[in-house]
Amino acid sequence: MLIHTERLESGRIALLSLRNPPVNSLSADLRQELHAAIQAALADDAVGALVLAGDGQFFCCGAEIREFNTPMSTREPTLRSVIALIEDADKPVVAAIHGAALGGGLELALGCHYRVALAGASLGLPEVKLGVLPGAGGTQRLPRLVGVERALAMICGGDAVDADAASECGLVDEVYDDDLRQRAAAYALAVADAPLAARRVGARQVTAPAEPGVFEQARQEAARRYRGCLAPQVCADCVEFALRATLNDGLAFERERFLELVNGSQSKAQRHLFFAERAAVKLPAEWRAATSIATVGVIGAGTMGGGIAMSLANAGLDVVLIERDAQALERGWSQIRKNYAATAAKGKLSPAQVEAREARIRRSVDMGDLREADLVIEAAFEDMAVKRQIFESLGRICKPGSILASNTSRLDIDEIAGFTGRPSQVLGMHFFSPANVMRLLEVVKGRETGGNVVAAVFKLARAMGKLPVLVGVCDGFVGNRMVSPYTREAHFLLEEGATPSQVDGALQRFGLAMGPLRMADMAGLDISWAFRKRMAPTRPAHVRYSRVADSLCELGRFGQKTGSGFYRYEAGSRTPVEDPQVLALIETCAREDGIQRRTVSDEEIVQRTMYALVNEGARILEEGIARRASDIDVIYVNGYGFPVHRGGPLFYADQQGLPEVLATIRRFHAEHGELWRPAPLLERLVANGQSFADL
Repeated sequence: MLIHTERLESGRIALLSLRNPPVNSLSADLRQELHAAIQAALADDAVGALVLAGDGQFFCCGAEIREFNTPMSTREPTLRSVIALIEDADKPVVAAIHGAALGGGLELALGCHYRVALAGASLGLPEVKLGVLPGAGGTQRLPRLVGVERALAMICGGDAVDADAASECGLVDEVYDDDLRQRAAAYALAVADAPLAARRVGARQVTAPAEPGVFEQARQEAARRYRGCLAPQVCADCVEFALRATLNDGLAFERERFLELVNGSQSKAQRHLFFAERAAVKLPAEWRAATSIATVGVIGAGTMGGGIAMSLANAGLDVVLIERDAQALERGWSQIRKNYAATAAKGKLSPAQVEAREARIRRSVDMGDLREADLVIEAAFEDMAVKRQIFESLGRICKPGSILASNTSRLDIDEIAGFTGRPSQVLGMHFFSPANVMRLLEVVKGRETGGNVVAAVFKLARAMGKLPVLVGVCDGFVGNRMVSPYTREAHFLLEEGATPSQVDGALQRFGLAMGPLRMADMAGLDISWAFRKRMAPTRPAHVRYSRVADSLCELGRFGQKTGSGFYRYEAGSRTPVEDPQVLALIETCAREDGIQRRTVSDEEIVQRTMYALVNEGARILEEGIARRASDIDVIYVNGYGFPVHRGGPLFYADQQGLPEVLATIRRFHAEHGELWRPAPLLERLVANGQSFADL
C-alpha cells in the first residue's frame, strides 16, 4: 500500500500518509491510491477534516521523474486531478509538511486548504532545474498565495525556502517544533467547521506587482543563472499569464507550455544530468568509510589551498593550513579573510559565522603539526619533485590511519603514492577553482588505493557540499585529459582561418560559459606553456602541433594578467579586444607550417571541438578511467562550463546520433590525420546499433 489511512482525534480526523520511499514521489500508482483514499475520507460522515502527511524523511519530493515521457505520466488520476479533488472538497484538508515539499509535493500542498510544517522543512518548486516548469498548478496557485515577486523568485530560480521563511510569506500557516502529526490533527479539528471558500487558493485573484518590471528582471536573472535554458523564461511567462487569467485558463496555458518543455531536448538533457549526478556518488557496497575525518591538513595556502581550507572550515572541520614560510602563510591567510569578508558583505554570512569559520583554520609552518590529521590534502606547486619531497615527509610524520591526498590536476597518483610507504591510503582530490565555490571534485583512485579510503573521502566530499566523481589514473584524469584535444582543435582552427573571437563566439553561442581562448587568457597562458615545454621531448615529431600559444608566450603575452594573450585587454578591464598583432602572428605560424588558410564556419568550429571531446571521452571510457559515460558528462558540465541544457558531451553525441558523429570523425581523420583516429569503442557502439547510454 502506498497510502496508509488512520483515524485521529476520536475518529474525526483522517490522516493519509504517503508511503513511497525514498522521497514519496507521486507515481501513477500512488496518485491512484491517494485519490481513492481522499474520496473515501470525504464520503465518511464521521470524518470532519483530512491531514496529508508523508512517511520517512520527507512529505513529498514531487513527481516520479522516470515516468516523464511515458504513458504513466498522464494516466488518470493525474496530479492535477488529485489537487482539484482536494481543493474542491467540502471538508478542510491540511498538509503536514516535514523534511521537504518539493515540486509536485508543494503543488499538492498548495491544493490543500491549510499548510503546517515542522521547523527546518524545505518548500520549493525546483522543476526549472530539470528543464520543465511546475505542471500541476504551481505557476498559477503560488502567485495567488505569496504574491508575484516571491513566486517568480521561487519558480524561476528553483530554490527552496525553509519553514520560517514560508511562514513569513504566507506559504504555511503554522510551524511546529515537534509532534507534527498530532499537532496537525489538532489543527485540522479546530478548523473542521470553518468556511472553506477563502481557503481555496485557486479561487483567489493574483495581485499585480508593485513594479511592472519585475517580470523582465526575473527573466534577466534567470538568463544569467541558467544560461541558454528555455524553462526559466517559460516559467516567467506562466506567472505573468496568471495575472490576467482565470485559474482554469492559467492551468491550460501552464499545461501546454509544460508539454512543450518536457518533450524538448533541453529537459531530457537536464533530467539525464539529474540521474547522472546521483549515479556518480554511488560506490561499490563493499567500500565502507572506516575512517572518521574531523581534522584535515592542507599544504599550500595559495589560491587552491586557501579555497580548499575554506571549504573544509565551512563544513565544520578543523583545518591545519601549512606553508613553507611565514610570509607565504600570511599572504594566504589574508586572502582567505578577504574572501570571507566579501561573502559577509553580500549578506551570505553573519560576522559570527565568519569568526567561527576563521577560527577553525589553524596556521603553521611546521609539517609536524600534521601528525594527528585524519586527512592531509597537498595543494603545492605542480611539480613531481615538489610532490616527492612533501609526500615522503607525510609518510614519516602522519599517524598510521591518516589518508594522504594530492590536489594535482594531472600528475601520476601512483607515482606519488610510491613516495609514502602507504600507497593504499593515497589518492587524488582534484578540486576545481575557486575551490570554495565549485562543486566538482575528481577523486582519483590509484592502483593500490583502498576502497574504504575512497568511501571516506566521498563521505567527506558530500559533507562539504561537493559532487565527487571517481576517476582513474592517467595524464589529466578525465576533465583535463579531455581539455587537451578540445584546446588543440581550437588552436588548429586559428591556423586554418578562424579568428580568436570567432572560435570563442561560436562555442559561447553553442552554450559554453566561455570559449577556450578567453578561458586560456583568464587562467594564464604561461601555466599550460610550462606543461607543454615539459612534455616537448615526448611529442612525436610527425604529429601536427600548433605553435600559436607558444609564440604568444614567447612575446610575454600570458593573458589577462599581462594585459595581452590571445586578446588585448585595456588597463583594469577583463573585456577581450581582438588584436591585429595576434592575427598577424597566427598567419605567420600557419604560413611557416605550410597550412593553407580558408574560411572556417561556426558549424565546423563546434564539430571539431565537441567531437574531439566525444572521441577522447570514448577512449577514457574504454580504458576504465571513468566508470560510466554519465560520469564524464557530470565532470564536464560541473567543471568545465559545458551547457547544462545539452547534457554533457557524451549525451550530446547520443542526441546527435552516434552514426552521424562517427561519420564526421572519420571525415576529420581523412582530412587532418591520426589525431582524429576514431576511438574503437565509438566504432563498436555504432556497429552494434548502441549509444553511450546503453553502456
